[in-house]
Amino acid sequence: MQTSDDILSAVRIEKAFPGTKALDKVDFHLRRGEVHALLGENGAGKSTLIKCLTGAYRRDGGAIMLDGAPVDPRDTFDAQRLGIGTVYQEVNLLPNLSVAENLFLGRQPRRFGLIDMQAMNRRARALLEEYELDLDVTRELASYSVAIQQVVAIARAVDLSGKVLILDEPTASLDAHEVAMLFRIVRRLKARGLGIVFVTHFLEQVFEISDRITVLRNGQLVGTRETADLDRRTLIAMMIGRELAAEIHAPRTETAQGPLRYRFRNYGRKGRIAPFDLDVRAGEVIGMAGLLGSGRTETAELLFGAYRADSGTAEVDGHPAALSSPRAAVHHKFGFCPEDRKVSGIVGDLSVRENIVLALQARRGWTRPLSRTEQNRLADHYIRALDIRTADREKPVRLLSGGNQQKVILARWLATAPEFLILDEPTRGIDVGAHAEIVKLIEALRGQGMSLIVVSSEIEELVAYSTRVVVLRDRAHVAALDGDRITAHQIVEAIAATHDERRGA
Repeated sequence: MQTSDDILSAVRIEKAFPGTKALDKVDFHLRRGEVHALLGENGAGKSTLIKCLTGAYRRDGGAIMLDGAPVDPRDTFDAQRLGIGTVYQEVNLLPNLSVAENLFLGRQPRRFGLIDMQAMNRRARALLEEYELDLDVTRELASYSVAIQQVVAIARAVDLSGKVLILDEPTASLDAHEVAMLFRIVRRLKARGLGIVFVTHFLEQVFEISDRITVLRNGQLVGTRETADLDRRTLIAMMIGRELAAEIHAPRTETAQGPLRYRFRNYGRKGRIAPFDLDVRAGEVIGMAGLLGSGRTETAELLFGAYRADSGTAEVDGHPAALSSPRAAVHHKFGFCPEDRKVSGIVGDLSVRENIVLALQARRGWTRPLSRTEQNRLADHYIRALDIRTADREKPVRLLSGGNQQKVILARWLATAPEFLILDEPTRGIDVGAHAEIVKLIEALRGQGMSLIVVSSEIEELVAYSTRVVVLRDRAHVAALDGDRITAHQIVEAIAATHDERRGA
């Protein structure tokens, strides 16, 4: 309910896209002088709500009020003019221009029709003094750290708007010292009476900086609570839609007995995932559990060489391995099915056949092309083996259902005869039947001695087939569960545990 303290109110906001109700009568109220965390898992509606508030999307229903008066931002520039500024994780400034030019881009002071560089630089220094920054404002923005660029972006947004500041994942690329600096500035802006919306996946930061928390799930409002009255377990239950007390599963006592195949020690990359230790045996399925942004995908990508580790060592069958690129990982018989099949997986305009043979052909090199006969044989084999529903192997893969596209990506990597397969959200966005088939396939591959890592938001799914579950939080591995400790309750407890509780475990 709107109150006189609200600087921004969104009431019964609706937004739909073809086949999807992105926001369903969502309410959101931001007070003057508060930091309000906006949370939710992937697809919850956070980004859509922000875009409706800032004019990037035209809402289908509902009302927005600023300072108690109805507003209808037509675009982001109109929202800035009204008083709503946004700073994103990827700083949307021009790195090749100076700090001062970025601060006053589009509104540079002029003298005799020309830009008054001295006046602009003087005003830029005065503006940044409010943030306790002593910078050379004539230097290119790119010469400063990401944290400094974030502060410059905030200073520009506040100077342009001055009522509401939306921070969308501002700390994703910052270290602890930089986060502390940013939070000092956020608290200073809060004291000035700004309303600040803070979108993040880092729960520790949420409890450190926010006054209230709003949770969205599947395009609907779950609730708004005072941060001081909310514990971590309740918050996680709100986000993932499960009450911990209701999670009761039979304990899993089975463990992997195969030989140790892969060993990672102190393996990590600064800014993406904290160093971790991980052993993987033959015939083992290691589940990766955690909230969105916890580091699950970052771990999978690092293991596959999509990013080069800057600490630690990797071994394959007892021998050092340099997993510096996907090509190197494929050489060691790794396979990787990415989370976003449409962006990073399928090649939509290529046929089912061409998509299936793609990884094998890349490993062989383009000087040793697979014959058309061999391509047809492989495609037909996996179409039958995985029950890929297609009229024929030459059908463009973009015309298949989501579940069948996922099977095509699995077929692509199975065609390379991998020994270590990494699956990132293999059952997301597919129908129930295809979901069951992929889970059955994971069990079958494990039975054949393959090593698998499976990233999944479906906790019950991980419980069903994992021989071990690694729990992640705030881009760090925080727990490993095996045997009878692999239950949904234990996984969620590990996600919710504080640092002190983890040390005492």
